[in-house]
Amino acid sequence: MDILFSIIVQLLYYYSWALIIYILLSWFPNAKDSAIGRFLARICEPYLEPFRRVIPPIGMIDISPIVAIFVLKFASTGLRQLFFWIS
Repeated sequence: MDILFSIIVQLLYYYSWALIIYILLSWFPNAKDSAIGRFLARICEPYLEPFRRVIPPIGMIDISPIVAIFVLKFASTGLRQLFFWIS
């Protein structure tokens, strides 16, 4: 059981880094059109879309990815606490 929790927490960690890289790609022109950009778009956009529907941009700044990353961090922390509570 501890291996499963460890794998899930690691996947959440790597996914949050994938989100950060995907967000940084928006700062560079045509970076999202590269192979890496398209791959990250396929795995990150389905997660970011619900946040973008709920949280409107502030001017030209989209803060929904920041909220999405915080949700991943809270989920990771919650899973760790749940694991220690169970064991």
